Amino acid sequence: MLFSAKNIVQVAAALVLLPLNARAASISQRATVCNGYSELCDRSLGNVTFVGTHDSYAVGVDNLATNQDYDITQQLTDGVRMLQSQAHNNSGTIELCHTSCGLEDGGSLQDYLTKVKTWMDSNPNEVVVLLIVNIDDLPATEYAPVFEAANVTSISYQPGVSNMTASSWPTLGSLIDNGTRLVTFLDNSADISTVPYLLDEFSNIWETAYDLTDQNAFDCTVNRSNGDTSTQMFLINHFLDQVILGEPVPDSAQANITNAVSGTGSLGAQVSTCESVMGRPPNFMLVDFYEYGNGSVFEVAAAANGVTYTAKAIATPKTSSSSSSSNDARTRLDGSLLQIAPLLVSSGILFGAWTFF
Repeated sequence: MLFSAKNIVQVAAALVLLPLNARAASISQRATVCNGYSELCDRSLGNVTFVGTHDSYAVGVDNLATNQDYDITQQLTDGVRMLQSQAHNNSGTIELCHTSCGLEDGGSLQDYLTKVKTWMDSNPNEVVVLLIVNIDDLPATEYAPVFEAANVTSISYQPGVSNMTASSWPTLGSLIDNGTRLVTFLDNSADISTVPYLLDEFSNIWETAYDLTDQNAFDCTVNRSNGDTSTQMFLINHFLDQVILGEPVPDSAQANITNAVSGTGSLGAQVSTCESVMGRPPNFMLVDFYEYGNGSVFEVAAAANGVTYTAKAIATPKTSSSSSSSNDARTRLDGSLLQIAPLLVSSGILFGAWTFF
């Protein structure tokens, strides 16, 4: 086949323009709004503050072992972007349970991850972080089949290194553009050589103390870490407990105060403390009953991120913090005793053996 000079020029021009056209297409596909704000697209993950739900799977209103009123789909819809959970080996299935699967069973990890995937598919410009408390010290390889079955491995970020400084994380925009919008941490037994998308929490994140029962005790002191706390990301455990039957349990009656923008014991006050101590806000803020305060936790996050907070309608509390602390505690205690009395009788589980984190 013979080509004229004109044909050759046209082909050459097309070849030259091809990469330019491909580049233009790539640019046009870049995220312009990330996690609700255009300003966050060029911000490193390590330079963003996320609202997180403590024991996100533990949902209910009549059980002392629950920490949230709404399931993770609603949590994500309302603006939560870190989901913390506690995983147990329940007869060969990884279940999300609170202390004991007989006390509070939030369902299988696979079902939980499937819900996350469904929500993320419908919200393509959102980066979500998972923190799994690996209570039974399961090897990372036991989690891999669950992540594969839930079809979340393809959207999971794989850094290629076991620990990163806060400043070295990719931007939210790049995570979205690359389709790796799910970042998952295990609090122990992570091994990126076998499961590259399950990252070790304490090599990358340090935490403040948890299970506090004094609203004046929220500070910015390092409680747990396996790295350089001056350069790591960090997480504040900002949920208030009360002691019932000798054990700390969520104090929902104080949640409006605990989740508030300002005031003694508020989320905003602890963030301000951390900004003074660390010179930067926390990356993750774990809270109970996130909807208490009518969006105040999201307002605190917006201020920490230096963006303008735009109020939106979110879920409303299912329990009333206008009632006294003792009445609210009694409601949850009565429900809990009805649920766990048979378990206590049949297995001899003692309240002193509970672990509520």
